[in-house]
Amino acid sequence: MARHNQLTRRDYLRLAALGVGLGASGSWLQTLAAATPGTNKPAKSVILLWLSGGPATIDMWDLKPGHENGGEFQEIATATPGMRISEHLPKLAQRSDELAIIRSMSSKEGDHGRATQFVRTGYTPQGAIKFPTFGSLCSHELGNRENDLPNFVSISPGRGGSTLGGGFLGPDYSPLVIGGERRGSEELVVPNLKRGADVSAETQSQRIDMLAQMDKRFRTDRSGQVVDALRTALDKAIRLMRPEATAAFRLEDEAETLRDQYGRNSFGQGCLMARRLVEQGITFVEVTLGGWDTHNDNFETVAKLSNTLDTAFAALLGDLKARGMLDSTVVLCQGEFGRTPRINGRAGRDHWPHTWSTVLAGGGIRGGQAIGSTNADGTEVADRPVTVPDVIATICKAIDIDPMKQNMSNVGRPIRVADPKAKPIEELL
Repeated sequence: MARHNQLTRRDYLRLAALGVGLGASGSWLQTLAAATPGTNKPAKSVILLWLSGGPATIDMWDLKPGHENGGEFQEIATATPGMRISEHLPKLAQRSDELAIIRSMSSKEGDHGRATQFVRTGYTPQGAIKFPTFGSLCSHELGNRENDLPNFVSISPGRGGSTLGGGFLGPDYSPLVIGGERRGSEELVVPNLKRGADVSAETQSQRIDMLAQMDKRFRTDRSGQVVDALRTALDKAIRLMRPEATAAFRLEDEAETLRDQYGRNSFGQGCLMARRLVEQGITFVEVTLGGWDTHNDNFETVAKLSNTLDTAFAALLGDLKARGMLDSTVVLCQGEFGRTPRINGRAGRDHWPHTWSTVLAGGGIRGGQAIGSTNADGTEVADRPVTVPDVIATICKAIDIDPMKQNMSNVGRPIRVADPKAKPIEELL
C-alpha cells in the first residue's frame, strides 16, 4: 500500500499522458479517509440486486393464499408483526425489520427490453434521447472520478446483465462490466487481473509508454464518441492494473465462513464482491441474478432462485450492518416487471407490469414495513400506487442527490435525474 502514494516522476508523466489523474489525492484511499470518524459522513452508495427476466413477485413478496391465483407456495411470518412473505425466503423473513416492501408497483411496459430500460433509467424510450442508467447518474452525481476503481460496476456472471450505460452522460459513466467465469461450484471468478507470468514489470511499463505515445498521436486529429469511449476504456484499464485496485476483486481474501454465508454460487459471491467494492468507495454496484422469465414451471424455478436470493441478500444485509455500512448503503432488489396472477397451462406465469413488488433496505430507508397493496386476486393495485420514477426519486433523496437536477441530453434538451412527475415515498425516508 505504501507504494500507492509514492509515484515516481516517470510514473506520473506516463499516466498523465494516458489521461489518468493518479496523484496522491486521486485514490480510493482518500475516499475511505473522508469517511472515517471525526471527518465527513460516509459517502452514500447503492447496490442493485437485479432479478433479470421479471420475477414472480406474487410468489415472493405479495402472496395470495387461498385464491386460485395464489399458486403452490405458503406464507411465513416475519420478524415484523403482520408482514408475511414466501416460505422460500426464510432468512430475509428474519431480517424484515430492515426491509421495505413496496407491493403496489405498476407500469405499462411489458416487453423485456423496454421495461428494462424504463426501470433502469426511469424514463420510457423516447426517440433519439439516450437516457443514462440510474447507476450512471449516481456515478455522475456522487462518484469520485479520481478513484482507481470505476464508480459504477456491473457484476453479471450469467445472462441477463444490463447493456445500458452512460447514455448522454458519456462513456465515462458507463459501468465496468464483470462477466466473470464459472468453474466447479459456479463461484465468481474475475479473469485477467494479474500480469502475465511471462511479462515483467519493466516490460509492462514499456508497453504502457508505447501505448501512451500511440494514443496521443491517434487522438491528435480525431474526435468523437468512439474515440472518447476508447480513451475511457484505456484509462479505466490502466487504473485497474494497480494492485490496490485489483485487491477489491480478490474474494479469496475473505474468510471461508463468510463466503459460505453468501452462498457458493456466482450470485452470492457477486454480492460479496459488491460489498467489497462499496467498502472501497464505489458509488453504484449491480449484481444480476437471471432466469426469472418463468413462462414454464414457474414454481420449481422460483423456489430455487428464491433460495439463492434469500441466502445472498440476507448475508449482504448482515455483513453491511456488521461493518457499519448499512446506513450509508441503499440495497434495491427488483426486476423489470412482475408475472401474471393467473397461472397458465404450463404451470407458468407470463409478463405482467400492472402489479408487482420491489424491495428497499439500508441507506436510511425505514424498514419493517410494506407500502401499498394489491387486491385479492393480485390483478390491480388497491392502495398507495407507486411508480418507477417514485422509487428513483426516493433513492435520490436517501443518497443526497437532487432528483430534480437537470443534465443536458444528447439532443440538447435538459433532462431531470428523475421524471418531473416523480414523488419520493415519504413513508420510507
